[in-house]
Amino acid sequence: MADVAAPPPPPRATEELPPPEPPLAEPPREHAPAEQGELPPAEPAPPAAAAAAVATTTAVESELLEKAPPAHEEVVVSVDATKKPEPQAEPRKVTQPFASFKEESNKVADLSDPERNALEELKQLCQEALNSNTFFSKQAPEQEPETGDASVSAGEASIWGIPLLKDERTDVVLLKFLRARDFKVKDAFVMLRSTVRWRKDFSIDAFVDEDLGDDLEKVVFMHGHDREGHPVCYNVYGEFQNKELYQKTFADEEKRAKFLRWRVQFLERSIRKLDFNPGGTCTIFQVSDLKNSPGPGKRELRIATKQALQMLQDNYPEFVAKQVFINVPWWTKSKFVFASPSRTTETLFKYISPEQVPVQYGGLSVDYCDCDPEFTVSDPATEMTVKPGTKQIVEIIIYEKCVITWELRVVGWEVSYGAEFVPNTGGYSINIQKPKKMSPADEPVAHGTFKVSELGKVLLTVDNPTSKKKKLLYRFKIELLGD
Repeated sequence: MADVAAPPPPPRATEELPPPEPPLAEPPREHAPAEQGELPPAEPAPPAAAAAAVATTTAVESELLEKAPPAHEEVVVSVDATKKPEPQAEPRKVTQPFASFKEESNKVADLSDPERNALEELKQLCQEALNSNTFFSKQAPEQEPETGDASVSAGEASIWGIPLLKDERTDVVLLKFLRARDFKVKDAFVMLRSTVRWRKDFSIDAFVDEDLGDDLEKVVFMHGHDREGHPVCYNVYGEFQNKELYQKTFADEEKRAKFLRWRVQFLERSIRKLDFNPGGTCTIFQVSDLKNSPGPGKRELRIATKQALQMLQDNYPEFVAKQVFINVPWWTKSKFVFASPSRTTETLFKYISPEQVPVQYGGLSVDYCDCDPEFTVSDPATEMTVKPGTKQIVEIIIYEKCVITWELRVVGWEVSYGAEFVPNTGGYSINIQKPKKMSPADEPVAHGTFKVSELGKVLLTVDNPTSKKKKLLYRFKIELLGD
């Protein structure tokens, strides 16, 4: 039986929801800068069509900008439970300290004249090679074709499940090879022909559906999408701290060859889910987690990694939209800026919405666990910043009898969390969750359910007594009750 408590104090101020940081799509050679100490930009007002109907007291906001906050400020955000949550507003651009590039278009109409001419020239070389049956030979483009077998038709040569020169998807495929070779047509053709021949020798199309086991499913896996719609691939090198898995994967040449075969199969399966139509999403967002990864002294891992990188560079060009490294250990040296453990979640949220980020990296997604979650990646979450010394109250207004279910997370916790229901009749409140101090060791996500039999509001309260800002995530859904 829920406890009856005194009514809460009236709200005194409200706060705007900050829009998420933007995704920045870059070529595969660029890495995501993660921390440079840049100051956060001012937070714009949310659009009227946003899911959360947030009232704003501008006088209080302007006053807070002019002077330091009181010892313990209370901030209330009101949300209409009857409005279906929607993704947050279009993210704003982030100023990056390094050169940042917009992902290049795969539409022919967006190409420059020299690029368009290079594409047509490459298509012509491909057609000639198919007609003369030299695509699968080792001859250079200038050499005379071999005699023997009949010509290979365009429909018989394919790559990544896409027949060459059959439809406009070919343009997208060929542009990857052209960009990998700076639009040098002959170099791009040699690379393409080498890839087609490698795929034939490696029997790629034949083993895509083979069962190669699931020992490495926690090492490399796809999970969710970034804010621009790219599928996200996680590479978790710390799994190789398991000595048995390490030996089983890298102990000898035969095992390393099997690992490469599995890695190619995983990538092929992922690529075949991409959209190669012009304007479609045909690149992947890469997250490399280096937490507890084996050090540079692991000879077998170095050999396998070098082989895998060479194979991927030679045969899978221009498939990485963005590369982010997180939990970087001390021995890693690079001219690029990586995300330290303390900045991992913040960095991922710049590019990936919280509902798409796995729980172990600070998000809300448990789509791939063995449980039956109430929420999925299709249920958007709201992000908020809880200022130091501030009590943040999320006020969900209920207009119909229903069962409301929610989940809430404060990254890193170190706050108190409580939930209560306040009916419109006033005079009392019902404690759903007594205020509880949450530590980093507690369950990462708090869940709650309450049956609303009279109209009122649910208050989710987060009290941040620390001197640090905290990232608050929450989402909820309602199920109306019958008469």
